[in-house]
Amino acid sequence: MQIKLSDLPFGATAIVREIRTSAHNLNCMGLRIGKELKMVTKQPIKGPVVVLIGELEIAMGLETAEQIVVETTGTGA
Repeated sequence: MQIKLSDLPFGATAIVREIRTSAHNLNCMGLRIGKELKMVTKQPIKGPVVVLIGELEIAMGLETAEQIVVETTGTGA
């Protein structure tokens, strides 16, 4: 099922399928189409979203996470 990264539940894993915003900075941090990631945390009140890609934690704003489409693969919790 494809959803926005911002809607991915805690501990769930997904594969990046589409990036609907400027991808340059995300690519530089290792977030690319086809990469698997795991949701680490989402802070309340429009706080940052933190995902794990391999051994690297990446934090991004909620607005950015809403522009990334992922396909869920399971719950790694």
